[in-house]
Parts: sequence; structure tokens; C-alpha cells
Amino acid sequence: MILELDCGNSFIKWRVLSGAEVVLVAEGVVDSDLALCESLCKLSGLSLRSCRMVSVRTTAETSALIEMLERDFGVSVICAKPAREMSGVRNGYEDYERLGLDRWLAMLGAFRLAKGPCLVLDFGTAVTADFIAIDGDHLGGFICPGMPLMRNQLRTHTRKIRYDDVAAERALTSQAPGRSTVEAVERGCSLMLRGFVLTQLEMARSYWGEGFTVFITGGDADLVAGVAPGARFVPDLVFVGLAVACPLS
Repeated sequence: MILELDCGNSFIKWRVLSGAEVVLVAEGVVDSDLALCESLCKLSGLSLRSCRMVSVRTTAETSALIEMLERDFGVSVICAKPAREMSGVRNGYEDYERLGLDRWLAMLGAFRLAKGPCLVLDFGTAVTADFIAIDGDHLGGFICPGMPLMRNQLRTHTRKIRYDDVAAERALTSQAPGRSTVEAVERGCSLMLRGFVLTQLEMARSYWGEGFTVFITGGDADLVAGVAPGARFVPDLVFVGLAVACPLS
């Protein structure tokens, strides 16, 4: 069995694969190393032979997680690393090591699936957009606050904005102008995300006309589903790229 980990800023996304056909055994999202350990220990018949990981955490946090996995599950861990070029994709950053690994792997996965020019949109704590040309050149990208950051900044710095996550979820059942603070904030932030998508699509069309593939991934991808109806929603896009970057024999 293979354990795959995507360690983001806020959560750890994990999944266990089995067999030559790479069958999904289990998957989940947790908010701590301890919660990951507990989730894995609950799996009956778990027999890990290897683990591959991408982490945007600090070196100390990543090392602590690797030590726990090696100690508690006796598995060797392979970590994805930055690269100037891999699998036909050329990193567009001047300092290639500064490009976030989650973005890099999402691009590798997208280019592997599209086999041509593509726009990759990832909606997590931050929202990112990346453009990959037909020859694999990464043309660059954009980063802006995601829904959690926008929401939390308004809650933190605006005294009268106070509401819970249940109210936030209920407010997003419509995009009509808000008639309460929670509706106005949630729908306003949602429309900012949708506007971001439209500008990225416009830029992609200026490069490639209509001959490109749009990939949407990340926890808040559903908020922009109606803006790009022809897009491919690939929740595990980073894992697709992780398999490209860290092949296991």
C-alpha cells in the first residue's frame, strides 16, 4: 500500500492506494499530525510499503511528520522537491525553488492530463492561477487570498462582522445581494473569486484562443463551478503531480 500526503497551510489531505491498478483504499482530510496518525490506525489491514509527500509547511514541521511516520508505521518517506524542469514542464520562476510545491505538482499533473496548454486554478487558503504553454513552458501565475483568508480578515479587522461557519454556509445558497452582514460578506467574497476566474480565462484566451484546458482544484472549487462550465474539476490534481514527481518502483 502507498500513503500519499498533501500537507497544506491548514490541513493534511491523505489517501491510501493499493495494488498495481492503484486502487483507492481510503482518504481523508485532517488538521494535525496526531489526527492523521489516528485516522491511519483505524484502517483495518493497513500495510504501508512506501509514502510520498508534498509539504508547504516549515522544514521543522515536515521533519516532525516524517519522523512520526517512520517511527509509527515503519515506512520510508519520499518528499517532492522543487525542480527547474520535470516531465516536460519548465518552471517559470526566476528562482525556481521559490515556487510553491503544491502549485508545481498541480502543474505537472495538469500538463500530464491535458497534453497541451492549460490553465490551473487552485482554490484553497490562497487562490492560485498558473499558465502552462503547449511546449510545457510555465508562463507564470497569480496568487490572491482565498475564501478563508478574505473571510477571516473581515471578521478580525471589522468589529461588527461576527458570524459562525454554519451561517456562512447558509449564506452561500444564493448570489443575490446580501440582506444581512453574513450574506453580504460571504457573497461578496464569492463574487471576488468568480471575478478572478473570469480574468484568468480572458488572459488564457489571449494566449491560446479556445485551444486550452482549464483545471479547477482545491477545497473551495465548488464556489466557481458555474463560471467555467467547460473546466475539468480534478480534486486530486496535486496527487496526480505527486505521482509524476515521485514515482515508486
